[in-house]
Parts: sequence; C-alpha cells; structure tokens
Amino acid sequence: MTKQNETYPREEKLKAKRLIDELFITGKSVSKYPLRLVYIEVDEEGVPQFQTGVSVSKRYFKKAVDRNYYKRLLRETYRKNKHLLVDQMDKKFAMMLFYQTKDRLNYPEVEHKMKGLFEKFIKQQQATPTESDNQAI
Repeated sequence: MTKQNETYPREEKLKAKRLIDELFITGKSVSKYPLRLVYIEVDEEGVPQFQTGVSVSKRYFKKAVDRNYYKRLLRETYRKNKHLLVDQMDKKFAMMLFYQTKDRLNYPEVEHKMKGLFEKFIKQQQATPTESDNQAI
C-alpha cells in the first residue's frame, strides 16, 4: 500500500448538490452501527472512482465542535481505509457517510466499524450485479 492511496483530495469530496440530492432520493444504504453509508453508482466521465461526504446529525451532537470532531474522525478513517474499496471496486460511486448515535466512540472503535462497513458494502456490491443482470434481460 502506497501513501498515494491514503489521500482525500478535493476532487474526491462530494460537493455537487445534484449528486447529493440524487443520493438521498435514489441511493441505497448499508449500515454497521453506528455508521451508515448511502451510495449511488455514477456513470459520468472525468469523475474520481469515489466521491465521499460525511455528516453528523445535530440531533445527537448539539455543539458544532462535537459534530466537527466526528466529521474529522469519519474523514480520517475513510482516508486511511479507502484502499479496501479501491482494491475491490471497478465502478464509480458517490457516497455519504453518517455517524448515527450519541455514543462517543474513540478513533480505534470508529476505524473498526468503518472497516466492517466497507466489507459489508463490498459484499453487497458483489451480490448485486447478478440481480441487475437478470432485470436487464
């Protein structure tokens, strides 16, 4: 694994309002408590393989400093472990990561949950192509 894989450049940040809206309308979801990943497949040219955003609800953390801390935690665990996705996936995705609990997990716990979430996402993607192939026929 090279350091190149452990970056989270500006191009990979999910910012396009159109994509975010589409994500919430037609996106699929996978969860590994307390994390949730909502995603859609993207077929556009010139976009990176993964565009990712993070969100922490004001419902669970009233203070912005706490929400910002968990958003930083999500971005960092994504950055350190995205190689798990890049190595397994050929398609392009737009995705949003959510921290959905008021429990205050520490970095190793969040990283462990993130790895589990990515494994679950990969399994779901490997199972999905056969279903969509059958619908296309």
